[in-house]
Amino acid sequence: MKRITESESHYHNLEQQSLHELLTHINREDQTVPHAVAQAIPQIEALTAQVVAKLRAGGRLFYLGAGTSGRLGIVDASECPPTFGVEHGLVNGLIAGGDKAIRKAVEFAEDNREQGWTDLQEYMVSDKDVVIGIAASGTTPYVIGALEACNARGIVTGGITCNPESPLALTANYPVVAVVGPEFVTGSTRMKSGTAQKLILNMISTATMIQLGRVKGNRMVDMQLSNHKLIDRGTRMVMEATGLEYEEAAKLLQEQGSVRKAVESIKKH
Repeated sequence: MKRITESESHYHNLEQQSLHELLTHINREDQTVPHAVAQAIPQIEALTAQVVAKLRAGGRLFYLGAGTSGRLGIVDASECPPTFGVEHGLVNGLIAGGDKAIRKAVEFAEDNREQGWTDLQEYMVSDKDVVIGIAASGTTPYVIGALEACNARGIVTGGITCNPESPLALTANYPVVAVVGPEFVTGSTRMKSGTAQKLILNMISTATMIQLGRVKGNRMVDMQLSNHKLIDRGTRMVMEATGLEYEEAAKLLQEQGSVRKAVESIKKH
């Protein structure tokens, strides 16, 4: 298998480039990422359709990865409850090496082929759920082993990678492959590959939550009111939907606890 993510950078003698040149060239490479993701939209759609179906039926979504890939999955999972008002545990992010690996690399954690499935078992994963493995290289043993175990038990699996024909692409029931090409710093998949993975995760979770009715119009009507900025945003959303003045809308929002409930309470009257 040719690892495109390990191919040599198109740029050389980076240490001799000026700061302006470095930033310009990094930006130039970054601009290619959305185009690579666009090519994978049919694959993203197929995987997201499975996620929507499973969550509608009461299942859960799991992201599984190591290093940057694992951290990106955790970020996406952790943002679903405050953004869309869903319960914690509906979308879950697991990383090789456990929670301590979120901040500091845990040596060789990604090389354990059995640990991924062991970690999933703590959540009593079943065929009601969807498990998405994330690995830029598509070769991470922690991820591959977990997906193989899931496949053997009839659990729907997805994969997000940047290498076509990689073990992850061949193992996942629903692979998503975004071919972003060589990194600016050779092999540094936290760059373009990481950006592609983040974009794809955004697409999967956001589209899923919209399909599940967690967005109305284009508003986050179920967002958690966890700080003053969000309370102000929610108040203005209530004002827009009901015609109430700011103080009235703020009071109603506080009483009802969410934009959706506040607006619905007015409509009932």
